[in-house]
Amino acid sequence: MKKIHIALTALTVLFMVSCKEEPKEKPKVIYDATNMEKASARYDSTQVAIADLPIQMEGTNYLIHPVGDLRVYERGTKSRYGSSSVNDLSFTISNFGEYEITGYLQNLKFQKIDSDSIRPLTDKPALILTATYLKTIADRTGHQVMVYTMIDTDTNRDGKIDTSDIKALYLSESSGQKFTKMSEDFQELIDWNLVESKNRLYFRTIKDTNKNGQFDKNDVLHYSYIDLNSKVWEVRSYQPI
Repeated sequence: MKKIHIALTALTVLFMVSCKEEPKEKPKVIYDATNMEKASARYDSTQVAIADLPIQMEGTNYLIHPVGDLRVYERGTKSRYGSSSVNDLSFTISNFGEYEITGYLQNLKFQKIDSDSIRPLTDKPALILTATYLKTIADRTGHQVMVYTMIDTDTNRDGKIDTSDIKALYLSESSGQKFTKMSEDFQELIDWNLVESKNRLYFRTIKDTNKNGQFDKNDVLHYSYIDLNSKVWEVRSYQPI
């Protein structure tokens, strides 16, 4: 009987644990009750910043130096002289292919090919996910444009900028100059697409209309495009539905 009682107790505990509510997804946005000012975030001083070797986009006069954190991967094996795990270091922080740099980058630094001077894309904390050179637009219009998907604000107010925060869309010239945010603050970038026949960059964002900190079916989608024929980048809305 005692064994049966223990077994029943164990099953009851397992049932109670399984019936507990799953933790809610962490909000992407936490709103300040008094204002909508951007929450500040700091660089992690414990990280070691390194740069990959420079990249030159075809047809441009600038080198791009990707800058990010040194990555440490735990191998899971024991050290010969102790009990601590042996770690592997990865000195590669970005990938490059088809006119696009990808990674989890702190910054990009630009250097004109006939100069030793190197300048940063931004002087603020950021996480750059993709940097794409619009080669076909440069060939068609002569305008050398870079497109960035990145995170620039600690929208969930946890003291750091990471992929739990809202993604934004930026443009710059191939020199890194004219670095401009094109999506609105507190709107999550969903995707973007280049329509070469019209020289337009289309993109979608979503706004947390009900301010519950999440992006869901009850929120509003915004459809926009930028005319890349123009030297002045202007976001224009359109209504496909």
